[in-house]
Amino acid sequence: MALDVSTPDPPELSAVDPSEYDDAEVIADDDYRRDELGEFLESGAWAESFEQWAETTEVSESEWRIVEDLGLVGRFDFFWDDFADRVGYHAPGIPEDWKEREIHPDLGSWSAVSSINAGLTELGQIVCDVLKDDYVDWEAEFEAPDDLPDFD
Repeated sequence: MALDVSTPDPPELSAVDPSEYDDAEVIADDDYRRDELGEFLESGAWAESFEQWAETTEVSESEWRIVEDLGLVGRFDFFWDDFADRVGYHAPGIPEDWKEREIHPDLGSWSAVSSINAGLTELGQIVCDVLKDDYVDWEAEFEAPDDLPDFD
């Protein structure tokens, strides 16, 4: 099923320490190269990724309208994880207490919440893959300490 919607503007990456996320553990001493990644997103990586994602996503048009209404796309974060030599990300999502908080009037089922959250996670991974495969031209600078155990 393809999602037939306009490609949204890419998220503006800001200085957020990825170690502040509950579901990410990133250790590095740099700026996570957000400025460079943001330029890549603006220069085509976002549009390419979004189009690729929209071709196969299970997110419906009504669910996408909820994503847009809540401004979730703008809350994506992408950063360089030097330790793992990869582009990392944090996908926004609808919280577990969505019903109590009355997040959105058109949001009425756990299946819609699950579809939106899974879809945004898939979009984030596709963006990371496109960035790493087609845009990032730097290598990880992390060097393992000399005192690591030898498992040979």
